[in-house]
Amino acid sequence: MPQDESQRNSMSRRAMNAELLDAETELKLAYAWRDERDEQALHRLTTAYMRLAISMASKYRRYGAPMNDLIQEAGLGLMKAADKFDPDRGVRFSTYAVWWIKASIQDYVMRNWSMVRTGSTSSQKSLFFNMRRVQARIERDAMTMGQDLDGHQMRELIAHEVGVPLRDVEMMQGRLAGSDFSLNATQSVEDEGREWIETIEDDGPRGDELVEQDHDLSALRGWLDDAMGDLNDRERFIVHERKLREGPRTLESLGQELNLSKERVRQLEAAAFQKMRKHLERHGDEVQNLLA
Repeated sequence: MPQDESQRNSMSRRAMNAELLDAETELKLAYAWRDERDEQALHRLTTAYMRLAISMASKYRRYGAPMNDLIQEAGLGLMKAADKFDPDRGVRFSTYAVWWIKASIQDYVMRNWSMVRTGSTSSQKSLFFNMRRVQARIERDAMTMGQDLDGHQMRELIAHEVGVPLRDVEMMQGRLAGSDFSLNATQSVEDEGREWIETIEDDGPRGDELVEQDHDLSALRGWLDDAMGDLNDRERFIVHERKLREGPRTLESLGQELNLSKERVRQLEAAAFQKMRKHLERHGDEVQNLLA
């Protein structure tokens, strides 16, 4: 048995034999890592969900990447999820981790698919992982209705279905067919010799977008300042030390300074956030639009 396959089987066995966490234990481990940077808690949390990471990695084997590499990327996504997970939000860690694991695997597949890459924007990722499935469904529907679609019609339908520009479908179709081409190649005679590179949009924000972002951030800061005004001095101090410092303080260190238990500090923090949330809800859809 090859060494990489043996290693993969060993990892899978360890993952399958890992403990299953109930919601209460998972929450305690998440708090221990977030508040105290307890590495043993982090290890237990990530080990328990490594089977989830391996299961998700196996779904991407058809893209030709080595399974060991896919598992490694899935593990990195799992670690990112654990580092960013906020147990106060009331969401199970497994639910939160799925997005990070999937994103990590997909980024890896996109980076290694071809020697010539066109980037990994959201539209390109959506196309890369969905185009063949969408095309197969459109072909089945057309066959059922007795329609005969040409290549251009097919690409238009795919673009509409996935919600991306037609030129992205044309370029991705070339890549998936194994025929990466030069960006200096001309599109067609009808386009008067226009090169593909001329169709690529600048990913950077436009000037009007920057002005709008500055305006929105200014409005949001004003609302947050007002919301902080609803808090008493102790609550305001806890929120500042926990969320507004460059290096957030732990519940334990705040408890020692305030002569309170760690659990009491956590309760005060949660109560402060609830007050701020109610204040921000007065602005209704305006806040939701800015945070979307």
